[in-house]
Formats: sequence, structure tokens, C-alpha cells
Amino acid sequence: MTRKTLLTATFLGLLFALQTVTADEVYRGDGHMMMTAEEMQWGPVASMGQGAEIAIIEGDISEPEPFTFRLRLEDGYRILPHVHPAYERVTVLQGTLHFAHGREFDKEQTRTLPVGSVAIMPPGDPMFGYAEGETIIQLHGNGPWGIEYINPKDDPRNR
Repeated sequence: MTRKTLLTATFLGLLFALQTVTADEVYRGDGHMMMTAEEMQWGPVASMGQGAEIAIIEGDISEPEPFTFRLRLEDGYRILPHVHPAYERVTVLQGTLHFAHGREFDKEQTRTLPVGSVAIMPPGDPMFGYAEGETIIQLHGNGPWGIEYINPKDDPRNR
């Protein structure tokens, strides 16, 4: 794992930890966790910039442990070419995600993923996409997690 990826994962883990709903609000019983959509706390995503929000459901993405979170993307939001250090598993819950494999953003190369669709991408595989309508996707995997843009100028943290 590169130093930049590790720093990104650590930063995102700290940011996400601040957005997590407290255990008292969501845990019921012997280790069970239950939460309604209304209980989720949405906040900004520094690594994605304006037009994207995150709600952490479980885990610390900077640690080698399972995580689950949701991203809410405004209509037309562009996910610029990037890679992740671990498998990415996405389920489309609302709206439409147009997604593709590649190092260059090209709308014509995307595949339309309506509600209920899934996408699984291996570590280090470049990807990009965009949202049609307000789109909510759920991501889960194992940390440490992070995002590295193919073109560093696309990274909102560099602006």
C-alpha cells in the first residue's frame, strides 16, 4: 500500500468516525445492530467534494475490519477515475448509477445500473461513473479503505 493511500485511508477513517451514529442509538440486543434510513447521519465527503454525502453504518475504514457506508450523490454527480486499495462492493439503492472500468472518464463507456444492481471491483482497478437522479449507493468491504484519483488534479483534497 502506498504512503498516499495509507494517509488517505487514515484521514477518511477519522472523518467517517465523526459521522458515525452512536452505538446507543442503533444497537439492540446481543451484538445486533438495527437502524432505519431516517436514523442515518449524512455528512460531507472530503475525498469526493460537493454533491456527495456519506452515512457510515459500521466500521472504521482505516482499520483492517469490515465496513459498510452509504453515499448519496446529487443528480449528474461525476465520479472521476480512481482506484481503491481493497475490493469495492456497491449496491444501488436509489436512482441510477452509470459505472465503468477505465482510466479516462467517458460517459459512453458506462453501464447503466438501476436500483437493485450490484458492482464489484478488485483493488487497484480504475473506475469512474456518474449519477442519474439523486442516487444512493451502499458500499461494503474490508479496510483499510481509501481512494486515489488517477489524475491528482481531480482530487478535491488537493484544491
